[in-house]
Amino acid sequence: MPLRFTLRQLEYFVAVGEMGSIALASEKVSVSSPSISAAISQLEKEFGIPLFVRQHAQGLSLTQAGRQMLERVQVVLSEANALVDLAGDISGAVRGGLNIGCLVTFAQLVLPAVRQSFQAEFPEVRSRQTELNQAEIFSALRRAEIDVALTYDLQLPADLVFETLLELPPYAIIGDGHPLAGADEVSVDDLADHPMVLLDLPYSSEYFLSFFVSAGVPPVVAERTRDMAVMRSLVANGFGFSIANVPFLSDRAPDGKPLHYIPIRGKVRPMRMGLLTPTDADQSSVIRAFVGHCRQQYQNGAFPGLAPAEAG
Repeated sequence: MPLRFTLRQLEYFVAVGEMGSIALASEKVSVSSPSISAAISQLEKEFGIPLFVRQHAQGLSLTQAGRQMLERVQVVLSEANALVDLAGDISGAVRGGLNIGCLVTFAQLVLPAVRQSFQAEFPEVRSRQTELNQAEIFSALRRAEIDVALTYDLQLPADLVFETLLELPPYAIIGDGHPLAGADEVSVDDLADHPMVLLDLPYSSEYFLSFFVSAGVPPVVAERTRDMAVMRSLVANGFGFSIANVPFLSDRAPDGKPLHYIPIRGKVRPMRMGLLTPTDADQSSVIRAFVGHCRQQYQNGAFPGLAPAEAG
């Protein structure tokens, strides 16, 4: 019996099921509401069952049969996308889906520009991004929820492959009224005498605190936050200094107050930013192309604030 529905109609069904509204689904898939309504009606006619309960005030809700169908259709669409990806790998063509993870601390600085240039070079690739902390990146790669991640070399597990793009030395972030604000550089001993605003993310916090352990001086952790913007505002408002590796393009906190970025002298390990992939990632033409594109973009100076190191 020939199929009388299309993958596109199934995509519209999933969008409505997830959004609970034809209008919201229309925005998500960039298709007119009448087209989506027609697709849903066609599927209900083809399947012989109602997929949604129409509630004028509250939009659409899935029927019991609709919920069961939604789960199965999501599998069908996933397998259809996998077929496209497989065809691209076999032919060597760079096309299909690419799920990119990025460490939350620098995702806004690097990833959107890299994605834009990658998609301009490879328009048949469908990419999407997810911002994660380091522990979440490891888990998402192992569960195949993402294909590749831009991250740091923090406690890397043996079952994933890391390729370094650049090294980023640590520096102190200090508010305008801080006693160390005018220094050209500071030591860990200098910082230990002052309150600290700790960027409290998995593995990152251990890295920053390791400077004080190595120096044999305890830090005075006065504030903790998991948000880079909040950290910068706390520092700018006098709650303490902080430490970071990723550069900022502005010397102002989100609330407009000034900040100073001061190199830390002494034996403090830089972080390496790079690409983390599963061990079999080189079998995918899309992942290979993205890794190569990131290398080239970095060498061309296209990572904002992250210029390639000079040779020599």
